[in-house]
Amino acid sequence: MINFLPQAVLFDLDGTLVDTAPDFVRVLNNMRVKYGRSALTSEQIRPAVSAGARAMVGVGFPEYELESSEFAKLRQEFLDAYGADICQESQLFLGLDTLLKSLETNEIPWGIVTNKPRIYSEALLLALNLTQRCAVLVCPDDVSQTKPHPEPMYLACKQLNVDPRQTVYVGDHIRDIQAGKNANMTTIAVGFGYIVAGEDINDWQANHCAQTVDDLIAYFNFNETTP
Repeated sequence: MINFLPQAVLFDLDGTLVDTAPDFVRVLNNMRVKYGRSALTSEQIRPAVSAGARAMVGVGFPEYELESSEFAKLRQEFLDAYGADICQESQLFLGLDTLLKSLETNEIPWGIVTNKPRIYSEALLLALNLTQRCAVLVCPDDVSQTKPHPEPMYLACKQLNVDPRQTVYVGDHIRDIQAGKNANMTTIAVGFGYIVAGEDINDWQANHCAQTVDDLIAYFNFNETTP
């Protein structure tokens, strides 16, 4: 359990707050079929989601050099298709709305710090009816250096007028934990997102680890925490 009442709780987006993998899997497999390839399983694509479009297209089309013009065209096609139909199946991880409502009830603002570009982040939050509930959204467009650099973390705290040292950051990738620690935040690594096979969240040196959503919720017992 977190032993202080946080001034704010910040989340990574893909793989931490929202399960976006089904839509990415759909878009990538549609492209593979278009180019005469068989569909991949969700298990093959899912671990690459937190690493972004480049990594996912690399899984879908491994024969292309990442720096080639052909790969760049495929990546842009992937992003265009995703942006055009961003939320068919994406949803909050089951149980996380309970945590968000608890934070809201206790007047603790929650927000998002993500490496997902704003055009997609805003569209996703709008589709999930989270826009008004989310107190702050920091995307790569807003900063000169992205996670694991602390700049986006500091910007979120500045916009919320909270102390980073009294803020919790939750993420499903080592760079999330590094960014939070670099900003002197309390960090929670979650294992229910898009973890690469063989990777252990306990190795990321977060302040806390949560393998399930229930584990994460258990860290926020506001009746017992002390300011």
